[in-house]
Amino acid sequence: MHIQGQAALVTGGGSGLGEATARELARLGAKVAILDVNLAQAEKVAAEIHGMAVQCDVTNPASVEAAIAQAAAAHGPARILMQIAGIGSAKRVVGKDGSAAPLEDFAKVINVNLIGTYNVARLFAAACAKLEGQEDGERGVMVFTASVAAFDGQVGQQAYSASKAGVVGMTLPMARDLSQHGIRVCTIAPGLFATPLMKTLPEPVQASLAASIPFPQRLGKPEEFAQLATHIVSNGHLNGEVIRLDGALRMAPR
Repeated sequence: MHIQGQAALVTGGGSGLGEATARELARLGAKVAILDVNLAQAEKVAAEIHGMAVQCDVTNPASVEAAIAQAAAAHGPARILMQIAGIGSAKRVVGKDGSAAPLEDFAKVINVNLIGTYNVARLFAAACAKLEGQEDGERGVMVFTASVAAFDGQVGQQAYSASKAGVVGMTLPMARDLSQHGIRVCTIAPGLFATPLMKTLPEPVQASLAASIPFPQRLGKPEEFAQLATHIVSNGHLNGEVIRLDGALRMAPR
């Protein structure tokens, strides 16, 4: 799909990998709507890329429907969806005090990262399926965000790893399901990236994490994620695939 002139939605586009992807889409000529629970951050990025910001809770069906409709009213129906909104968690199953990990924490991460991804995907796909097909009958493209933790989860990452493994697991069946509508689905599983959250860690910790990456021995750049995400949109034969973007990193147990 040609990106120039297309309407695109980016969940979690107010910061980190989402912000970089929103900026790259805009650079390539897309009309970008940033869907983020943090409206202030979304508005800041949107103003700089001449896009629009919409407050959106990916776990809330009504919120997502309203956001898609608001973006369509301004930019026309979207054919590109970048799903990058997500949260993290680190809780041992049994804490140092012997107590069990809170179920609420596990449920929240699954709700945002997995159910939220499916929620946005189903509503976007329903709208996209009504559009006229373009080259090869293509109507839309969705790119999900997983993590290397889906494969190499570390101690304490039960909730996060399970949520991202769920995203990986639904990529192929969703691509098969939506093939009849001309909608492609791919997932990126990033490794260690220099996001705002990562930059809050002490420099020695960041350096240690970077040293664990075989090559290049540095943290990933958000713009590298964005370049892959936009390439998936442009490459019409990429479908149903999960792509690790990690410098050959395989996470240690802890």
